[in-house]
Amino acid sequence: MFSHLTRLQLCLVKKIKLEILGLSPSQSQTGSFALVLGEELGNRRLPIIIGVFEAQAIAVQIENIVPNRPMTHDLFKSFAEGLNYTLKEIVISDLSEGIFYAKIVCGDDLREVEIDSRPSDAIAIGLRFDVPIYTFESILSEAGIVASALNEEEETDDDDLVRETLKTKGSFNEQIRDMSNDVLQKMLDEALAKEEYEKAAKIRDELEKRN
Repeated sequence: MFSHLTRLQLCLVKKIKLEILGLSPSQSQTGSFALVLGEELGNRRLPIIIGVFEAQAIAVQIENIVPNRPMTHDLFKSFAEGLNYTLKEIVISDLSEGIFYAKIVCGDDLREVEIDSRPSDAIAIGLRFDVPIYTFESILSEAGIVASALNEEEETDDDDLVRETLKTKGSFNEQIRDMSNDVLQKMLDEALAKEEYEKAAKIRDELEKRN
């Protein structure tokens, strides 16, 4: 979409800041997760289907969980810092045939570079550097969903995806509420050993509520 634009033209295109609103297993694609981004000053949502590994990498950083060993995105951060490179922003830059594309904007004191990336990897890395996430109006206009659409009687496939992503996942939370601390601690250890960090975060939160 923007491949034909020059760097100067890209700089003149207004960027829209996004924030992460939700991350949950996708019912439409087995083995995938739905990541929902929302515009900071609006009510449009941008759902993106991502893989399990990338979902774990994002969940780990959101929940402030320290994995037993560094993940690939942690390695990228260490590598960049070792070369005195800093991240400036993540941009969901393109949408073609239903596939999103992203750029990691980084640099040092002398130059700035843009690295092509999948949105899931870019966001996982961006979270580790605590940098903003942006997209363009044309992408939100094409793939964004207005939040109020969830209340309409006539639904679309995209509406179902957003509802699926934003809904409260209470089944697992309700189950662990009735378990003893010893059982929860064992489950937490097993989840960490299997690198199931999203599950581990829920168990950890339940244990913290009891202390």
